[in-house]
Amino acid sequence: MKISGIQKLTLLDYPGTVACTLFTAGCNFRCPFCHNAALVLPEQIEDGSLDEDEVLDFLKKRQGILDGVAITGGEPMLHRDLPELLSKIKALGYKIKLDTNGSNPEMLKEVIERRLIDRVAMDIKNSPEAYGETIGVENFDLAPIERSKDMLLCDDMDYEFRTTVVKGIHTEESLIEAAKWIKGAKEYYLQQFKDSGNLILPDGLSAYDEKEMHALAELVREHVPAAEVRGV
Repeated sequence: MKISGIQKLTLLDYPGTVACTLFTAGCNFRCPFCHNAALVLPEQIEDGSLDEDEVLDFLKKRQGILDGVAITGGEPMLHRDLPELLSKIKALGYKIKLDTNGSNPEMLKEVIERRLIDRVAMDIKNSPEAYGETIGVENFDLAPIERSKDMLLCDDMDYEFRTTVVKGIHTEESLIEAAKWIKGAKEYYLQQFKDSGNLILPDGLSAYDEKEMHALAELVREHVPAAEVRGV
């Protein structure tokens, strides 16, 4: 499996864990606010990458220094050999957090059942009604997202749901509907949108300010009491 990049140290990507972050390329969504366009758009994805042996060699050298590995993208579960890589990382004694858009419930089920991951961060892009528009995929079949979401709600896996909140895309009403959809969630974060300078469709996108973010979180807490604001 090829890894597009590595952040050798992070205290943010895996909460409470000293970790590194591995980035995979490719995604089946086209969210206009995505901050990693260079890992999503085929014309921007660079040829250079790390092979599996390079990544594992790095992790072997960091044993005792790092505690965890966060795997993000793109969408990591587009890669069929991801479970094999996870197994090799686990064999080195690392905890693993997996970021996903939830579109591959079959692989998610596999890696959970095999205990190849320790935490899942799943994006809840918007309310069910606004999903296709939000992810830039017309006539999107929501069934895989439903299965992944329900799997996490019913399993004892450590997880979080998260929504990056963007003016013009997310409204009070759509966030309330998203919260109803994940009612019972143990962790739910409303993330403030940031312009990374590498967005898929940057025109017209802006962030809610800190006061507005906290007001939105208060609204969704009626349905998900654990909701918190992140990134303000």
